[in-house]
Amino acid sequence: MIDEDDGQAGAVVLAGAAARTRPALFAALAGALALPAYLGNTWDALADVLRDRLDAGPLTLLVTDAGQLLADEPADQYALLLAVLDDLATTAPHPLRVVLRS
Repeated sequence: MIDEDDGQAGAVVLAGAAARTRPALFAALAGALALPAYLGNTWDALADVLRDRLDAGPLTLLVTDAGQLLADEPADQYALLLAVLDDLATTAPHPLRVVLRS
């Protein structure tokens, strides 16, 4: 969690530097959000467990070092992550807010 003064109180913090690859991203999200152990390493699986998480209430995800997020993957992987998050933000039962900080 982060300080109230930051304006992102209650946010789940994910270090982009620890998520330079897709497997590392999935592991970091699973740890930060206490996602179920059955989370696979596919975008569909991530979307499913995040949607389940958003059934329980709103989520703010703060990514620090965002420029390093998926930096060791082809650019299309970053685009796929954004597409998954966008879909969830527009269709999930509770709000999803993603803050990318460099």
